Amino acid sequence: MSSQYSGNIEKMRVQLMEPVLYHWELGGQFIEMNALIGKKIKIQFENQINCIVCGKIIPKAYGQGFCYTCFTDSPENSECIVKPELCEGHLGKGRDAQWEYDHHVKEHYVYLALSSGVKVGVTRSSQVPTRWIDQGASAAILFAKTPYRKLAGLIEIELKKHVTDKTNWQAMLKNHINGNTDLVSEKLKLANYISDYLQSYIISTNEITTIHYPIREYPEKVNSLSLDKTPIIESILHGIKGQYLIFEDGQVFNVRNASGYKITLSY
Repeated sequence: MSSQYSGNIEKMRVQLMEPVLYHWELGGQFIEMNALIGKKIKIQFENQINCIVCGKIIPKAYGQGFCYTCFTDSPENSECIVKPELCEGHLGKGRDAQWEYDHHVKEHYVYLALSSGVKVGVTRSSQVPTRWIDQGASAAILFAKTPYRKLAGLIEIELKKHVTDKTNWQAMLKNHINGNTDLVSEKLKLANYISDYLQSYIISTNEITTIHYPIREYPEKVNSLSLDKTPIIESILHGIKGQYLIFEDGQVFNVRNASGYKITLSY
């Protein structure tokens, strides 16, 4: 292995291309991960974790890379990240009012995505299509556009009575997709369930974004790896989907779940 890069894990950067193009930043260097598919790579945990918010060295990460203080106090992990219907940024409230304004008092979309089955989600307009790619969606359609996060969350709450808001990550990685799903038909059907006062936010256009991933072969079974239990991962990279590295033996590594972990990547 002639190339080596060290740094703290961040989620991979993505570009919607044919297929999706992945770059992974480690120690200020960007590695084009698509070029490593078919090659043996080695990921070695260097027994150091840094909080992704404050940067301090921590013995254990909470959530996806937080120290305990940032996990409980930082706006990046506030309750409305997971439950947008609870957001109060438009009222000038939150763990950090300025952060809330900068991130949540912005145009948000409600979307329908197809990863295995249909799921609903909420994201800032600036995160389209990144959010869909990070979730491993094979197709997505915009459902509604709102001026701030809470309104998007209220629409999502109504849609969650009829479709899930979770991704079945194992089915997604095996590429078990319901190929008969028509996202336009799903959108039109679900629009009937939205309350009158939220109807005006539904988007009239029905453009579908399709997404293909750089994968040589989908696994029949998947086995998730963690650096805490497997500090050295060494195998041939078969593909990338969502934020998962897929290896030849069906082992998969969720990059985002290891945020803040210091590693050395060799190939």
